[in-house]
Amino acid sequence: MADAKTITLKQIGSPIRRPAVQRQMLIGLGLNKMNKIVVLKDTAEVRGTIAKLPHLVAVVD
Repeated sequence: MADAKTITLKQIGSPIRRPAVQRQMLIGLGLNKMNKIVVLKDTAEVRGTIAKLPHLVAVVD
């Protein structure tokens, strides 16, 4: 799977006092704790979710 593109995400914001939909999107990305880092496939769905949560996640190089 070396040819598959991936994206690395880091949770930079707390889901406390955020709408339930945003908390569910974080869980869908595999994030649930501050400063947690996950590596996901770079798909349109993941990019769309990141676009909806710019205040909670950051793309790490």
